[in-house]
Amino acid sequence: MERKVKKLNPYYLLLIFYFFGTQSVTANNQNLVIYTYDSFVAEWGPAPQIKEEFEKICKCTVEFIGFPNSLDIIGRLKLEGSSSKADIILGLDTNQIFELENSNIVQKHNIEAKKMHLPIEWSNENFLPYDWGHFSFIYNDEKIKTLPNSFKEFIENKNNNTIIIQDPRTSTPGLGLLLWIKSIYGEASIDKWKKLSKSIKTVTSGWSEAYGMFLDGQSDFVLSYSTSPAYHMIVEEKNNYKSLIFDEGHYLQVEVMAITKNTKNYELAKSFLTFMLEDEVQSIIPTTNWMFPVKKQSIPEGFLKLKLPEKVFLMSPEKVFKNKKNWINEWLVESDF
Repeated sequence: MERKVKKLNPYYLLLIFYFFGTQSVTANNQNLVIYTYDSFVAEWGPAPQIKEEFEKICKCTVEFIGFPNSLDIIGRLKLEGSSSKADIILGLDTNQIFELENSNIVQKHNIEAKKMHLPIEWSNENFLPYDWGHFSFIYNDEKIKTLPNSFKEFIENKNNNTIIIQDPRTSTPGLGLLLWIKSIYGEASIDKWKKLSKSIKTVTSGWSEAYGMFLDGQSDFVLSYSTSPAYHMIVEEKNNYKSLIFDEGHYLQVEVMAITKNTKNYELAKSFLTFMLEDEVQSIIPTTNWMFPVKKQSIPEGFLKLKLPEKVFLMSPEKVFKNKKNWINEWLVESDF
């Protein structure tokens, strides 16, 4: 699937070139290595356009290295240690950042993040957000006519609907669902998982497999994002895919980027993070990564039609880090997967 996004205008590029040039970050033959996830570097993802535009102004080579999911990025960084060639990590979310901060893998970005369009206040000296969305269940309204109004009704599933979710050990949406249920139900989560497991048709290792099975008609609902319907509306011109919005609220995902401790190109890496937050670069994100950008003026019209939750949840990175292993074990035991 190929998405076409408007190129950055030449005048804008000259301004950015001047800005970076005055900070001495445009030295020839520099190589900027960015670890991210596979869908970001796909031909229809944001990376090809971002690489092309940044290389015009940095006089450098940008190398995106993709991994099956963001959890694999952490594993690779720990395995490589001080020998890692990564300058930038892009694509983790807030549920994973404490582990990297605690492992001394990232460093301060020294960038003032202004006017962020986020449902929460942002303050982190090591990580910067570049997009966000809510976890949600997607359905086809041409097939599903009776809908639950709350997470409670969804779990009780009186209509005998089938659900596909992702594994929290290998998938960020899977982990997001685990934290979502824990945020609402706390100690009662065990009982909720027992009930919900009766509706779950299968658990996949990643999002792509799950969403593909759903589109093939193998389930009534799939765990995804509240922004997923935007793809169908904008690219396919279909309005039949919708997001369930629960009264209790939804768990938030904020995707972030950071500069590694081992980089030898700190100023160049910093300039790239700054570049990612520019309005015209942010305008690439919605229709390639299908998430909300962190700059409000970069939101396309199709995204403004999305139904969004009024209440959101987001645990602190430290709380997730300290409890994740126990909560996943609890999920494995109580859900019979």
